[in-house]
Amino acid sequence: MRLRSDFFASALIRRCGVEDVVAVLRRRGAAEAGAIFVKVDRLDGTADLYGPAPQSLVDEDSSGERLFTRLLEAAPSPDVEAKMGREIRFDPDLWLIEIEDRAGRAFIDTIG
Repeated sequence: MRLRSDFFASALIRRCGVEDVVAVLRRRGAAEAGAIFVKVDRLDGTADLYGPAPQSLVDEDSSGERLFTRLLEAAPSPDVEAKMGREIRFDPDLWLIEIEDRAGRAFIDTIG
């Protein structure tokens, strides 16, 4: 069973805080099962964007862990915002967490 979206989002923000990295919840989605997107602002005008990994890439042994895939890498921030705007129009129940880290750390498990 996968961890609820609201619990995962809270845990990710807390983990960032422990690492002295600023993370904020920019958009609250469906508490139990909303898709989670993570924007990593590199504080130089670029950002990375991570979204849920496609089900076809998720290993059956992942035991319900949330896995992410990088959707955009070192893209101009306006491009990332435009992509998120399209995602929100497609799925208004999604979550968006923004992390500010010059090193580009996302603190999530990625595949692909």
